[in-house]
Amino acid sequence: MALAATAVVIVAAGVRLTRVADSLSERTGLGDALGGALLLGAVTSLPGIVTTVTGSLEGDPGFGLANPIGGVAVQTVWLALADLVYRRANLEHAAASLENLLQALILVALLAVPVIAYATPDLRLGWIHPVTLLIPVAYGYGLHLLRRLQRSPMWEPVLTTATERAGEGPGASQARMSSLWLQLAALGLVVGVAGWVIGQAGLGVIAATGLPSTLVGFTFTTAITSLPELVVLVTAVRMGTPTLGVGNIIGGNTFDTLMIAMADVFYLEGPVYRDAGDQSLVLLGGTMLMTAVLAGGLVVRDRKGIGFEGLVLPLVYAGTVALIFATG
Repeated sequence: MALAATAVVIVAAGVRLTRVADSLSERTGLGDALGGALLLGAVTSLPGIVTTVTGSLEGDPGFGLANPIGGVAVQTVWLALADLVYRRANLEHAAASLENLLQALILVALLAVPVIAYATPDLRLGWIHPVTLLIPVAYGYGLHLLRRLQRSPMWEPVLTTATERAGEGPGASQARMSSLWLQLAALGLVVGVAGWVIGQAGLGVIAATGLPSTLVGFTFTTAITSLPELVVLVTAVRMGTPTLGVGNIIGGNTFDTLMIAMADVFYLEGPVYRDAGDQSLVLLGGTMLMTAVLAGGLVVRDRKGIGFEGLVLPLVYAGTVALIFATG
């Protein structure tokens, strides 16, 4: 019952988050893609942050690391589901945006950083791996590149009748900025508490069933903690702002890589990569492949239907889960 109630709370908060963040991205001048990265991406990731920190503090490195990686994977699959909702055109075609494409490339780079840590498990700075410090630095530089691209783009996507233009979709809320920021903070607190409940439930499932913690973290808990991203994506698509929806997913995924660093910081028994096991490498590889497929979809831009990426993304995710289950 607690999990069902938590899911309902996350869904309800996610709908309101869409409206608030859309208004803030318009009124602050961030734009839909960058607004999705900074506002929606950060706040809707709060359940996953709390779940990841909970797993690491409880001494389960596999669970702590699988949550952020699994969050990236599950949220990428959400795009295939949203394609079914957006009937006007292929979702990636309509959401053509250099910011979204650059975010996907930044995400691949950030996911590659932990692979270096896996290859050098004995390096440590205190109890963390030195490479962990590169993740927030690279993330910050990625945001700098996004802002620079937005100000002076050197490429432009070809606009078609199905491409969302700047300024399309509902107008920004007329509420005061202070009120919008307070609403954003309050909704963030709600989904953060929900994340703690989910983290405890996930650890309980591992203890009760004996399933690998990487499998539970990659599937069960991330499917619930990623509900805000799904709700925000579907709501944004129905509002007629697909760029905001896709930007939320890719921006949220990029933000989730910071949770990999958090998993290492809050795991106090040494570098989390050393103790998480080889299955986490499988998760990283599958998730990087999914992100590359998504970037390909943003470039190829099939005009109608779900496109090749809508078929390949669920298959790669299912294959990754099958590998973890078979080797667990």
